[in-house]
Amino acid sequence: MADTAKLYEVWVYLQAEPLFWLTLTIGCYLAADKLYRALNLFPLLNPVAVSILLVSTCLLLFDIDYQRYFDGAKFIHFLLGPATVALAVPIYLNWSAVLSEKRSIIAGVLSGSIFAIGITYLLALMTGLDSVTVKTLLPRSVTAPIAMGISEMIGGIPSLTALITVITGIVGAALGAFVFDTLGIKNMAARGFAFGLASHGIGTARAITRDRTAGVFAATAMGLNGIVTAVLASLIFHLFLNP
Repeated sequence: MADTAKLYEVWVYLQAEPLFWLTLTIGCYLAADKLYRALNLFPLLNPVAVSILLVSTCLLLFDIDYQRYFDGAKFIHFLLGPATVALAVPIYLNWSAVLSEKRSIIAGVLSGSIFAIGITYLLALMTGLDSVTVKTLLPRSVTAPIAMGISEMIGGIPSLTALITVITGIVGAALGAFVFDTLGIKNMAARGFAFGLASHGIGTARAITRDRTAGVFAATAMGLNGIVTAVLASLIFHLFLNP
């Protein structure tokens, strides 16, 4: 009993330390990444998805308020912006390769962005979702910081948009390679571009770890898709959703 009481005291002390939540988050991700690599990059064990599951289980198991956790781990949230901007570096270093495919890139970004927004809007209308939920869903295919900004601008719920965006990225990153292999798509530039376009940051991270060329085109697609989606989502809002 005495040992149990001491362990409980240690746990209470650690909970009060912001560094504990940061360490927990990083530790969960490292464990998830190790498992992912040990099982030969099994797509359904994406490290982001597994680490979210581990951290969420911890918070639920010990009845920890999310705001308390976020206050300790928010440094990772802060790094999300710089990490996204840093993706410009491989694009700059391979600018000539990107320019050589400029027509395909423009066509791909425009068609991909229009399709993602259009299918989301149509499915939302078919299922009878309310206006706020529709606005929350529209920017789901761009990276989280941009998606949350678009959602807030058009009257959605940014926190819910972030969750849906993460789920979109995880699903795309997990199943993308399987789809490409099934369709016989071998070109790494095309595979990377599709990852970045459909699965934003999470898909781009996966592309970078597999092939440098794929990473460059994934980062290009993610950045351009953010710009195009911001414009298109605003147009849809003003034309169809603005009361």
